[in-house]
Amino acid sequence: MAAPGRSGADFGFDRVLKGLADQGLSRRPETVQRRDGARITLDGRSLVNFCSNDYLGLSTHPRLVAALREAAGRWGIGSTASPLVCGRSEVHAELERVLAAFTGRARVLLFPSGYQANLAVLTALAGGRSDTIVMDRLCHASLIDGALLSRGRLRRFAHTDPDVLAQRLTRGSGGVCLAVTESVFSMDGDLAPLSEYARLCREAGACLFVDDAHGFGVLGAGGGGALEELQLDQAQVPLLMATFGKALGAAGAFVAGDEVLLETLLQRGRPHIYSTAPPPALAAAVLEALQLVREETWRRQHLGALIDRFRAGVQDRGLPLLASATPIQPLLLGGARHAVSASEALQRQGYFAAAIRPPTVPEGGSRLRITITAAHEEQDVDGLLNALERILAAAKP
Repeated sequence: MAAPGRSGADFGFDRVLKGLADQGLSRRPETVQRRDGARITLDGRSLVNFCSNDYLGLSTHPRLVAALREAAGRWGIGSTASPLVCGRSEVHAELERVLAAFTGRARVLLFPSGYQANLAVLTALAGGRSDTIVMDRLCHASLIDGALLSRGRLRRFAHTDPDVLAQRLTRGSGGVCLAVTESVFSMDGDLAPLSEYARLCREAGACLFVDDAHGFGVLGAGGGGALEELQLDQAQVPLLMATFGKALGAAGAFVAGDEVLLETLLQRGRPHIYSTAPPPALAAAVLEALQLVREETWRRQHLGALIDRFRAGVQDRGLPLLASATPIQPLLLGGARHAVSASEALQRQGYFAAAIRPPTVPEGGSRLRITITAAHEEQDVDGLLNALERILAAAKP
């Protein structure tokens, strides 16, 4: 008789899960039954959604839906292969051309996700033993993982601190020095001093790589992101990554830069080489989203007005909000259990904002990550403010 198989508990993972539960760090995915603008339905209840990254409210736009449907009729669902085999379609090529013009960069490569794009850049362009990666301490997990998977030396610098960055940049090491930062930090909502970083990197001969996932589509007069807003060109910021799953309401990502950097990424970026290309229909939807970003400037204006309204309401009520001028508005609550309790209480009052806990944020930094979108209205923001005031007042000892 064959020996019985071993379970996860036999290997000690039950203790791992219990430890997470005891610390209030267990997670579970929410199942959404319906999504309609700024509202989602969870467990049969309609809630105003304040944790979506759909910053411009484009994810359900009829023009995106129509573009995807039409392209799916022509191309089918999947790309069937990696881009370097036969997965790159005409619509992928067109999206790359449009994005290069949109960002003012020479060339673009598409990726199925921002995570894969960041892994590709760091492992392909800083993968030698003599290479150095200098990274902000609060960078996204995908950037940290990419640095750890590369063979380069990782050096961290204090969050948004150009003086410490200058100390970490290497000169004359014989290898590539890649300075890495987000533009808008995903959990704090604050902005990196990119103009200062660009100057320091040029002086040190380092290559600046900016993850603009949370700025692209939102910042800049034309929605071109943080680099457009600060008027930083390809010479100042040689590498740019941004995603389609946030302000553009779709999914996927791209990396933009000069011909040599992008050809190196094409030849050596394993996540690009060995992943099936994004669906052509999705690329068609992204093309339509970019057109809407150009045309419907009112979305950014409305979003900015709502952010100002929310922050003024927070100040009036004395709520513990971090400084941020972006759609990401973190309400700092400290303990993980406190954040979970506040999130659950918000749901009971008709609002959804997820509790963010370690290791996503530092110990003692648990929060509600509130995100405001162009799909919200003034009454949504006012209702959330009133609910937060009641909940936090009730939680005081």
